[in-house]
Formats: sequence, structure tokens, C-alpha cells
Amino acid sequence: MTLTLEEWHLRFLQQAGWTEPLRAHLFARAGIRDALRMLEVGCGTGAVCASIARENPAARVVGLDFDLPRLHFARAHDPNCRYTGGNAFRLPFADGVFDLTFCHFLLLWVRKPQNALREMVRVTRRGGWVAALAEPDYGGRIDHPEALAAIGRMQSVALRRQGADPGIGRTLAGLFSESGVRVETSGVLGAELPPGGEDSTEAALELKILKDDLGENISEGEWETIRAADRAARASGRRVLYIPTFYTAGTV
Repeated sequence: MTLTLEEWHLRFLQQAGWTEPLRAHLFARAGIRDALRMLEVGCGTGAVCASIARENPAARVVGLDFDLPRLHFARAHDPNCRYTGGNAFRLPFADGVFDLTFCHFLLLWVRKPQNALREMVRVTRRGGWVAALAEPDYGGRIDHPEALAAIGRMQSVALRRQGADPGIGRTLAGLFSESGVRVETSGVLGAELPPGGEDSTEAALELKILKDDLGENISEGEWETIRAADRAARASGRRVLYIPTFYTAGTV
């Protein structure tokens, strides 16, 4: 199963909601609310850029991605930001032009994250900020009840086969230091377990993402068993799904 562009946008909106409190905290601490030039590397459909532009109407927010359909979607749905195509390893901007350069669930998909971070540093002005707002660590994933414990292991294997690093979260602060960023803050996002039952929108979307990740690595029979166990656990209020998600921000 392949998700539609609209379904991916819903996922990105969901993820943007997870980090909204963190953005408010970091922006206040760093004085980023006064920043006028911001760049998101790996902006997808523009979910985070659009949210920041609404909160900071004076800012010039730029989103960059190499996925053209997602960029077209962002441009069509968000007239307040500028969206451009490009590669994280060769950002099409001069040195020191942004007050804040950030990414959001990007570095796990990058084979050499230090190189991408160095580019983010390059385009950020001296004294400006570089931030990774969310990077997961599947090594600390919790799935409950026990019948669902294998899901996390299966998804980690599937992500590695796609070229991702599902354990990047715990290495984030080190990657920043190695890339020339003075780390000012680093941590793990707080978690609130959603009360939604088996038919909640969030539960349905989570299952679609899982099925998309597993792809051909799971048979339909195995998938139906997992889905039934997940639904039963959610219906009884026993379902726990927690993936530690790290953030790091610092100055250049």
C-alpha cells in the first residue's frame, strides 16, 4: 500500500502538532520569534512551515525539499511561505542568510547526516540557530500488550531496508557538535498517550504508516493478525505505543 499525497499531508500535520509545544519553547528561549529569515530543510507538504508562518507573520519562511509533488502541494495550499526544490547536501543559498535553519523528521532519512547539518550551518548567520526538532529512536520503542511487541522490531528492520537510521535520535546531540554547532539544548519530547479508541483517526493513520513501512516484508495474514491485535488493545484501552523522539538546537 502506498499512501496518497493527502494522507502524507495528514501525517505531517500530525507530526507538526507533536512538536508545536517544543517550537514555542525553543523559539521563546532563543529569541527566534524575532527571526525574520527561516529555512526548513526537508519541508514535505509544508505542514511545519505553514504553522510557523501563522505564528510569526513577519518572518520569511522558506521550505526546501527534493520531492516535487510534495512541493507542489505545499505551494498550492500555503501562499505565505516560499517553497523551492533542492538537495540537503547542496543547499541553493549563500552563506549566512538565515537566522534559523531547521529540520523535522529528516535526518533519519539522510545517509550522511553530518554533511546535511554542515550545510545547514553554512547557510545560517553567525549567532543564528540550527535545530532538529524531531528525530526518532526506535531502539527505545514501547509496544504493549506483549502480542504487539514485534511490531517495533519489524518496523525498524523495514526502515533500515529503506535506507533510514531508526536509532538516530540518541546520536543527535553528538552529530550537532561534530557539525560545528554549539549545542544549547537537547532532549526528548514529552509523551501523552492518545485516548482514541480502535476507530480513532490517529489510530487509523498510524496503521497506514506501519503498513506502508512494512510493505512486502509482511504477508496479508500476518498483517491482519497485527491489525486485529492492535484494534483489540485500543478498544480495551490497553494499547501503548511510544517512540522516544529527540530534539537538539544550538548556535553557530
